[in-house]
Amino acid sequence: MATSIKIDNDLKFRIQHLAELRHRSAHWIMREAIRDYVEREESRESFKQEALASWQAYQETGKHLTGQEVGDWLNTWGTDTDQKAPECHE
Repeated sequence: MATSIKIDNDLKFRIQHLAELRHRSAHWIMREAIRDYVEREESRESFKQEALASWQAYQETGKHLTGQEVGDWLNTWGTDTDQKAPECHE
């Protein structure tokens, strides 16, 4: 799909300069930048939605883990005493 965007001269120059340094086209640089941005923002939105769902579940059930409980569990990772995740509680 062909799309056009308007960018200021300074940004256009910076893109062209970077493209020359990387031996790529300006089009490639812009396409990669947009792809990276969209992937990053999708990841942020996914994290946000997961956090909101977790908060909703907590409000409905009251079940949780404390920071200390999670920290203690994480500290067992990669050790001889590696443990399963603790159970949530009220």
